[in-house]
Amino acid sequence: MRNPIADKVMGIQPSGIRKFFDLASEMEDVVSLGVGEPDFDTPWHIRDEGIYSLEKGRTFYTSNAGLKELRVEICNYLKRRCGVTYDPNRETLVTVGGSEAIDLAMRVMLNPGDEVLIPQPSFVSYLPCAVLAGGVPKVIELKNENQFRLTKEELLGAITDKTKLLVLPFPNNPTGAVMRREDLEAIAEVIIEKDIFVLSDEIYAELTYDTDHVSIASLPGMRERTVTMNGFSKAYAMTGWRLGYACAPSEIIAQMTKVHQFAIMSAPTTSQYAAVEALRNGDGDVQEMRMAYNGRRRFLMHAFQEMGLPCFEPFGAFYVFPCIKEFGMTSEEFAEKLLAEERVAVVPGSAFGDCGEGYLRISYAYSLEDLKVALGRLEKFVKRLKGNK
Repeated sequence: MRNPIADKVMGIQPSGIRKFFDLASEMEDVVSLGVGEPDFDTPWHIRDEGIYSLEKGRTFYTSNAGLKELRVEICNYLKRRCGVTYDPNRETLVTVGGSEAIDLAMRVMLNPGDEVLIPQPSFVSYLPCAVLAGGVPKVIELKNENQFRLTKEELLGAITDKTKLLVLPFPNNPTGAVMRREDLEAIAEVIIEKDIFVLSDEIYAELTYDTDHVSIASLPGMRERTVTMNGFSKAYAMTGWRLGYACAPSEIIAQMTKVHQFAIMSAPTTSQYAAVEALRNGDGDVQEMRMAYNGRRRFLMHAFQEMGLPCFEPFGAFYVFPCIKEFGMTSEEFAEKLLAEERVAVVPGSAFGDCGEGYLRISYAYSLEDLKVALGRLEKFVKRLKGNK
């Protein structure tokens, strides 16, 4: 019988994040710091708006591009927070989570053989989405000594005459790295000079701790070259509502909407009404959660310093990326051993690209109580390893 599965699908490996989540779920007394999901409930006034929409019988399809009211609020938000103006009618698309926006952008922008530059370590979806869209992923290895930021020199060294798209994954999952305005200005010069485009993943834009997020689309000459994607999962603790969006020049959004129309139809109606409330009245909730994450971030950095585990200081998202190279084992071996011996689940850095080897991703989207228990166990584990050296 002929193989029913396409070669390009067979060649894609399952997510390394889910592996450790699944292992931990089968064990008792495990503290899991592996999944990037806020431990906060969706704020009540947002949930209430979703409930109210059901009570009012708003269970119909919205337009393919999304509820007009929501698209207007998305554009208001981006103007207010990022200084970028988009047309809600022609330049905005509501998607099923930010992940759909990534997939759609690559599918409509890439021809077979077009190269996609993917800075790593980074979110696990970029590379397989590029492959599924017929593109050729080219990895740019981000470096600890640069605080895992993308530099102008690294970008220039990776561009060829086949390069079409750069993924810009900041604030970054898994490292917590951010790109400041001056960093973005330097790479924007290269992007314009080399005539390439950008997919800017800004899902963690609200979670920065020492400076406001800057969108590359706000820089001169970049709006017309950028697909900006974002969503509601991280900032508003709405992971299960599955809602994201993309904003871009109308010719790109029109094609993304066309594919979305055939593959999805429209995003969930209840989620869209809840998201309108989030954008209109959720700033206080975001600020409260951001302050809590920052306290946890500082606790983790102090704990790593106390146990002698090197970790650069992240200023975005809700992850830390400590280095475990001194212990002479792979990040997967370290994570498996930590889970078996101390019942703490973390994600190997290698799950986010080969250059993540020698690091761990630890999420602090968990309660301070859980973090204290987990870090106490990790400290015991590290001391034991150091004692055996």
